[in-house]
Amino acid sequence: MDKRLLVVFIIILFFIPVLLNLKYNRPLESSPLEEIACETEITVEGEDEPLPLEEYLIGVVASEMPVAYSLEALKAQAIAARTYALKETAEGTKPIGRDTAAQVYMNEKERKERWGKSFKENESKIQQAIEETKGSIIVHNEEMITAMFFSTSNGQTETAENFSGNPVPYLQSVDSPDEQTVSEEVERSANMPLKEWNEKLGVVWKEDDFRSLQLVRNETGRVQRVLSGTFETTGRELREKLKLASTDFNIGFDVANKIVHITTKGYGHGVGMSQNGAEAYAKKGWTADQIVKHYYSNTEIKTFEKSKDECLKNP
Repeated sequence: MDKRLLVVFIIILFFIPVLLNLKYNRPLESSPLEEIACETEITVEGEDEPLPLEEYLIGVVASEMPVAYSLEALKAQAIAARTYALKETAEGTKPIGRDTAAQVYMNEKERKERWGKSFKENESKIQQAIEETKGSIIVHNEEMITAMFFSTSNGQTETAENFSGNPVPYLQSVDSPDEQTVSEEVERSANMPLKEWNEKLGVVWKEDDFRSLQLVRNETGRVQRVLSGTFETTGRELREKLKLASTDFNIGFDVANKIVHITTKGYGHGVGMSQNGAEAYAKKGWTADQIVKHYYSNTEIKTFEKSKDECLKNP
């Protein structure tokens, strides 16, 4: 072989590994890996694949609040739902349910079926609410809160202590007026045969038991205890067993027809943000931030960010 060709061949063999090293061993800072790893995903029970957090929220806000509500109310719902999801899933590391035991979720197919021709318009409005609050979460003393919410109040929200027995500083009772301007179903009524009442409560009540019935209310107007003779239960337990709309209830008994008459005010457990209350405040010109800080006492709204260490744990 010609000596000059041999020299050129040796030089090429020497530089090929160098060139390959320059091409494939780039520093980590220039890679999109960290950005991808930092995207929080939510695993929803019943869905095949995890969803990016902000995409998941579209299905939650669409399910939990009427799309006809004001944008600021929808934004308040998005902030609460984002906070609840991150807290419930330990920032995406655990799965979350898709019903009222957690927060209701509809996937895109279900939303299309519900909205029909209005899908694009409604989807766009929900996306706007989520985009304008992107990353926003609610914190108390620098910790993410459990952002409970419900449908309709009786004019004020319930305290966590009255509901569960455990005081929570940011889940206090606050005013929630004018909800009747949002929903005609603030008050409901139902009739129940005495036989059904006895079966659901596991009792054998007669007329005298209703005569001695006492409903002990707390400071929010909801029933804390139910008493009659030797019978005693909580308002919450009675609501759950009878599937009542709320714990603000009244009970009457029709002796002649053996029918129990029940009236309720509000809908849901009453703790945290009232969704109809949020809409009532939005109609008055309140912003999403004002609504959130009203219903969750002494809280701040901050942007959720994973630490760099947490990002690098999940490439």
